[in-house]
Amino acid sequence: MPNKEKEPVFQLVKSMTSAEKRHFRVSRMEGGTAGKPLYRQLFQVMDRMKEYQEKAILRKIPEIRKSQLPNLKGHLYSRLLTDLRLLYKQKDPVIALREQLDYAVVLYDKGLYNQSLRILGKIRIQAQQLDEISLCHQIIELEKLLESRHITPGMESRTEALSAESRNITRQLNSISNLSTLSLRMYSLYLKLGHVRNERDARMVRDFLGNQLKQVDPDHMGFSERIYLYQIYCWYHYTLQEFLLYYRYSAKWVELFGDPLTHRPVDLSMYLKALHNLLTACFFTNNAARFNAELRVLEAFLAAYQDSFDENTQLYSFIYRYTALLNKHFLEGTFSQGLPLVSEINRQIGVHKEFIDPNRTMVFYYKIGCLYFGAGDNPGAIEYLNRIIQMKVGDLRQDIQCYARILHLIAHFEMEHYSLVEYLVKSVYHYIYVHRDLSLVLEEVIRFLRRNLYASPSGLQQGFRDLHERLIQVSKKPLETRSFLYLDIVSWLESKIRRMPVQQVIREKFEKGVPRF
Repeated sequence: MPNKEKEPVFQLVKSMTSAEKRHFRVSRMEGGTAGKPLYRQLFQVMDRMKEYQEKAILRKIPEIRKSQLPNLKGHLYSRLLTDLRLLYKQKDPVIALREQLDYAVVLYDKGLYNQSLRILGKIRIQAQQLDEISLCHQIIELEKLLESRHITPGMESRTEALSAESRNITRQLNSISNLSTLSLRMYSLYLKLGHVRNERDARMVRDFLGNQLKQVDPDHMGFSERIYLYQIYCWYHYTLQEFLLYYRYSAKWVELFGDPLTHRPVDLSMYLKALHNLLTACFFTNNAARFNAELRVLEAFLAAYQDSFDENTQLYSFIYRYTALLNKHFLEGTFSQGLPLVSEINRQIGVHKEFIDPNRTMVFYYKIGCLYFGAGDNPGAIEYLNRIIQMKVGDLRQDIQCYARILHLIAHFEMEHYSLVEYLVKSVYHYIYVHRDLSLVLEEVIRFLRRNLYASPSGLQQGFRDLHERLIQVSKKPLETRSFLYLDIVSWLESKIRRMPVQQVIREKFEKGVPRF
């Protein structure tokens, strides 16, 4: 039976680009069976396989014994990594610097101290220019070791300079470590909560951050420190639904990189992440002009650097670009025009299926479900919402899981599947109640569906008007706006009252500059 997930070497082979495979095939050819070593024959067979099958490998390469295969896979894995490192050294200056550091260690071990110091001095400057603080620390520590064991002219002045640099690097390392840990924990909290549901959630988020950043001064920080600092503030204000502050810090984050088309960012993925957050902030603040301007920046950046992206950056570029394109249609109310994006999103999810996480997939499915619903295609919406409902992801993104079930109910209600809605509404209510996500908005929607399943046309119209009036009142409560971030239920109700497509209602609001929430 295929067991691809447990075969790291097979995953590595399948992740390689055509250029990487070609580089491996032509590099360091050795003699062996039929002029080709067994590990290279194994590579060829794995490259042609769609799924890992051990029996097929043994059948196609009879020279390999079953007991020999584990060691051969380990050898191939090692060879591939070695070859990839040589190839990536030409693209990634940090890999090249680490190699030079290894050379310095070898020279030190051979007693060639001056040669070692020359290399260290050169790569320390390069590491500082790249803001590679951890690498700088390793270089300085080796320099200190050399200076302490090998007396050279001018040692006293170099010792003072190294000591000062060492203290500064240690401070930066501690700061980066603390900030990166806090950023990760803040992100984890968001994945658990989504946007805060009530005052209890808001208090928990505020208490979580507390006074941990009280003494922080961005003006006395390095590049990496400020990136983590702005990440923390972004996640903090995004979780609290404080979107203007989220916009401010995502803009500061992007500004750190300057003009990416003039000066290529060292970390392409980090720049894309910053730009993605700024686009999201523009979306939630209904800033259409800035959104479109930043989307043009994103498209220009991708066009300029796409060919040099590694797998990680290719994945992020797909996620961030198509998230922005979907949000553009939500912002402008052009849902039908956005439907052609769906096939490409599905194709890209398939291309990156080994690397894309369930959270990203779930968010795409929810946005696609909303896209179909906004375009009036309820069967299409139900298909993608069902994908979320059937995912086995535990408590991951409970917010998306809850709202997917509500929209799923509404789509069936639109299709007049009343008996099915009557059956499903109890389980949906129970699910949302158990996961403590029963906001006033969701409670009102569920109550409406229960009361109006078999209402007369005139009674149903009155029900739409009554629910619309109640939700307008609910929307005035700050933390209740959360529900409208996930589901534009007010625009749906207005479309039913005015008897027009929901995307036409949202489009009119966009053209008049009326905020969606």
